[in-house]
Amino acid sequence: MRILTDYHLHSDFSGDSRAPMEQMVQKGIALGLKTMCFTEHMDRGVQVGDMSFEVDTDAYRAVFLALQEKYRDKIELLFGIELGIEPRHREFLERYVKAYDFAFVIGSSHIVDGIDPYYPEYYQGRTEEEAYRRYFESVSENLEAFHDIDVYGHLDYVVRYGPNKNKYFSYEKYQDLIDPILKTLIEQGIGLEVNAGGFKRGIHNTNPCPEIIRAYRQMGGEIVTVGSDAHAPEWIADEFDRVRQILLDCGFRYYTVFRGRRPEFVKL
Repeated sequence: MRILTDYHLHSDFSGDSRAPMEQMVQKGIALGLKTMCFTEHMDRGVQVGDMSFEVDTDAYRAVFLALQEKYRDKIELLFGIELGIEPRHREFLERYVKAYDFAFVIGSSHIVDGIDPYYPEYYQGRTEEEAYRRYFESVSENLEAFHDIDVYGHLDYVVRYGPNKNKYFSYEKYQDLIDPILKTLIEQGIGLEVNAGGFKRGIHNTNPCPEIIRAYRQMGGEIVTVGSDAHAPEWIADEFDRVRQILLDCGFRYYTVFRGRRPEFVKL
């Protein structure tokens, strides 16, 4: 069966997108999707030039609700959020998640020691391996500080932007750091996002890579959501057929959707 739900979507309410939400919805309908979950960026205090990654949540929710009503007979629209987790923002994140009726919450690591690995400055003064290891260390620190989330997003996000991307990256090389993260996710009932964005960002694979997805399944992990991380209509549900096959190859027979922050399982 096709995967007809996309659980990681951004519109122009996110600082790095210029796509009106209605255009995203119309494209999802044209693709035959059943469910779209918008997950705009909430990265507390992150401003890059004129781009703010701290969503105006009230404005986002107002437009979302209007579109949800307008297209209610054509597609299910869900109100979600992607939180950029940093330990220093723990108290804010705790209050924020409780303040809104989110259907789904992604927790992600975008900022490490004050800088996004998207930028070359993150890699200056250290080897690629040191930069990657510091990234995974930060994920563990984030989970220790805050874990009121439903899934962890693009767990190996850092490899999208490293000097050699995933050319020298492997799960085994960083297993000593990744396995404790996966165990923590399972123990806390947090799922793993399978993010298709890596296919269009030069690594020709999912984030996380299939070996991490397989390890999560072998440890007993069951909750996996699928998202395109689309910031423009043309990337919605991108490569979902390949994602489906990866999940099957890793031992999954179901993927997960969330409504009211409760998981439901859908056959692959």
